[in-house]
Amino acid sequence: QVQLVESGGGLVQAGGFLRLSCVASGIIFSIGAMGWYRQAPGKKRETVAVITSGGGTNYADSVKGRFTISRDNAKKTVYLQMNSLKPEDTADYYCYADVRVYSYSLWAGYWGQGTQVTVSS
Repeated sequence: QVQLVESGGGLVQAGGFLRLSCVASGIIFSIGAMGWYRQAPGKKRETVAVITSGGGTNYADSVKGRFTISRDNAKKTVYLQMNSLKPEDTADYYCYADVRVYSYSLWAGYWGQGTQVTVSS
């Protein structure tokens, strides 16, 4: 069983910063792409940032220049540094990872339980 556990969410004033972390645990042979997604109340879940196993990154236009995604493969952890936060960044943030449980397994996607980020104006 693969688990992803996020941490680092909270309440922050506009202009502030937060750093989210997500640790993968369980039986894991290999982790591929990892990413952060968010869902605001009444809205669809959207991609925030994605990072490949090789370190390539992609960001939503709304967070470019403010957010930075990174990963530590040895720790099976992905991070999201969020600077210059805006009220519109308020949402539940979810971690995602493509995982192969065994060497012969197919890739499967796993989600964390989410961590809430609230940015006050």
